[in-house]
Amino acid sequence: MAKKDPYAALRYKEFNLFILVRFALVFAWSMQFIIIEWQVYALTKDPLYIGLIGLMEIIPALGMALFAGHIVDQKEKRNLLALCIALFSIISFGLFWITSPSVFETWSTKQILYCIYALVFFGGLLRSFFGPTIFSLVALIVPKKIYPNAATWNSSTWQMARVLGVTFAGFSIGWLGENEQMGVHWSLCIVFGLVMFSLIMLYQIKRKPILNPNIGEPVVKSLKEGVSFVFKTKAILGALTLDMISVLFGGAIALAAVFATDILKVGPEGFGILVAAPNIGSFLTMLVTAYIPIVKKAGIKLLVAVFGFGLSIIAFGVSTVFWLSVAALFFSGVFDGVSMVIRQTILQLKTPDHMRGRVSSVNSMFVGSSNELGAFESGLTAKLMGTVTAVVFGGTMTLITVITTGLISPSFRKLDLTKDLEEHEKED
Repeated sequence: MAKKDPYAALRYKEFNLFILVRFALVFAWSMQFIIIEWQVYALTKDPLYIGLIGLMEIIPALGMALFAGHIVDQKEKRNLLALCIALFSIISFGLFWITSPSVFETWSTKQILYCIYALVFFGGLLRSFFGPTIFSLVALIVPKKIYPNAATWNSSTWQMARVLGVTFAGFSIGWLGENEQMGVHWSLCIVFGLVMFSLIMLYQIKRKPILNPNIGEPVVKSLKEGVSFVFKTKAILGALTLDMISVLFGGAIALAAVFATDILKVGPEGFGILVAAPNIGSFLTMLVTAYIPIVKKAGIKLLVAVFGFGLSIIAFGVSTVFWLSVAALFFSGVFDGVSMVIRQTILQLKTPDHMRGRVSSVNSMFVGSSNELGAFESGLTAKLMGTVTAVVFGGTMTLITVITTGLISPSFRKLDLTKDLEEHEKED
């Protein structure tokens, strides 16, 4: 195997443009989601309404996921992503307008909430297209032999944008404007500006060929092929299932507004630090993985990472000290970062070019959408059990999932991606 170059993907101009676009989009989306959570809790003082944000996004995201994957495999990726970004700009501008003083002075709380949830629902429809399009586009920008390196930098960019996005959102609510409501309003204006910037930068990337040999294939046949491939490929199915359960039950960060306001009493600035902590941990970990190979013994590494994630979530739930809570979330991000890079590497190495859209759509159903479903689960269990009990319960379920997976699937424990990488190097 050739010597590992930690900067291999960054030596391609279009990949640098791609991660700049991705950074701006994720920064904006992260800001927007955190600001919405803060706004909804400020309006209702009820964690269940925070959970409903996730539910409003996951319903359309799950409903459209497979169909979106089919469309992505049939269409040119650069222009499809541009269309998604343009539609996202409508959502971000709508939220900016809804939080304006004129609307708050004339609309009822119920009307504002309905509009926020409607825009989040529209965002869920777009979400089903974003993931498969981005996953497919990056594979057309870099050679196959550097897919693992590209996956690392792609995931690192995602995490860095999340870190800065959620941190800036938490602080901007308190800094922009003469009060928190105006801070929410002008923060969402920044979100809109970032979305438009990403759209402009995307057009610096050339259109890409459509590699699917079955253009015009019937939808039902196409969808069956994609789902069948995932369920027949044990490495992909195991990685997606493991991450889905851990994200679903480990969504403690969705309750960060409740912890910041009612338990730790640290205000919007502390809220920003809490939501940024796991992303900082993930980002730093991903930078390290650019230098340290993760393809060897990938299965056992993934199991250990998710187990560590579950322990960190439990520690966060029982903590009543702010900086201890921050540390627990930081380490949850460290373990989640390892998990994310391994999962993305498995997907890139195991997925044929003509099926990337559909496989990524199944991935979004298993993992991506489970973030929002996890937010709903956290909000619901917090309502039923209490906030602290809900978080501890989620972390415990994650540990049980890891132990069960390790016991019933010895082939997944032994998963190693070294041969897959060597085969791709020979193809290039």
